[in-house]
Amino acid sequence: MNLGISGRRAVVCGGSKGLGFAAARSLAREGVHLTLVARSADALAVAARTLRDETGVDVETVAADLATEAGRAAVLERAGTVDILLANPGIRQVPEDFRTLSLDAWHGWMDAHCFSSLELIRAVAPGMCERRFGRIVNMSVSFIKFPQVGFAQSHAARLALAGAIAAIARELIPHNVVINSVCPGLFETDALITNLHGHAQRGNTTYEAIVADRLRHCPAGRFADPAECGDLIAFLCSAQNGFMTAQNIVNDGGVYQGLF
Repeated sequence: MNLGISGRRAVVCGGSKGLGFAAARSLAREGVHLTLVARSADALAVAARTLRDETGVDVETVAADLATEAGRAAVLERAGTVDILLANPGIRQVPEDFRTLSLDAWHGWMDAHCFSSLELIRAVAPGMCERRFGRIVNMSVSFIKFPQVGFAQSHAARLALAGAIAAIARELIPHNVVINSVCPGLFETDALITNLHGHAQRGNTTYEAIVADRLRHCPAGRFADPAECGDLIAFLCSAQNGFMTAQNIVNDGGVYQGLF
């Protein structure tokens, strides 16, 4: 299926590794030129070289902290025209005790998982509307549908962003600009492996036992390949996807059992 986005320009946040890189690869295979964003310049260089060699698309990189105004400004200056935005904080969630978490720490999570993406969306949406094409995908997590103990700070920030997107999206769709969120579950990335090792240490058990426990609760019975998320994101950015907006799309192998 030709997604009709060859020659478009995308900003892919968190694009050096994991699901961000998988999305960048899927978009590059469709002929989309990329600006990859992450905090590590070395990791970005490796990712950019890989994608250039595989697909021949133009790949720019920006090493920046998206939770800062200066970081976001650097991204927007380098990217120029933005047709596609993958808003992805690129910061893995870690458990915290809400009883002892400081207000400054709560603000930090809001900056990382809400305001960083919201500010990029606000910056690129007007130009997309003027050109009458825009595809914005927000990278969230499946757990916003069923929040987990210990992650109130991250869930609160992501849910705030989801609420803002739901309101904003309805103003943009008349201009052929849509915003959707993907909510992935167990994808085999470095971030997942690191998190599971952390769970094992905190629970005084083994990594293998934690993996077995997670797979018991996943009807698919496996961790997903990051490409399965990357390809979904590419479709959400396609020319064909001009009618679906403001959706939170769970991609978790059947773990979430709710209807809505």
